[in-house]
Amino acid sequence: MPDVTIYTKSWCPYCQSAKELLVSKKVDFTEIEISGKADERAAMIARAGGRSTVPQIFIGDRHIGGCDDLYALDRRGELDLLLEVA
Repeated sequence: MPDVTIYTKSWCPYCQSAKELLVSKKVDFTEIEISGKADERAAMIARAGGRSTVPQIFIGDRHIGGCDDLYALDRRGELDLLLEVA
């Protein structure tokens, strides 16, 4: 399974929802909480191609996008495939 990284803020309901989906699929992920962390936020924005909202989710080196993007992949049956590919 490829590494999964999710950039979050503790108070964000979309972050919580994205994490819940990943947990329900028994996916281990690295959470990077960016609240009040300018360097981490800048790294996220650079990695996400300028997107500054949270969550920003990555599977391996692939930028998935935010919570809605993650759920859309799941609805199309593509999320499980991405999680299986190294």
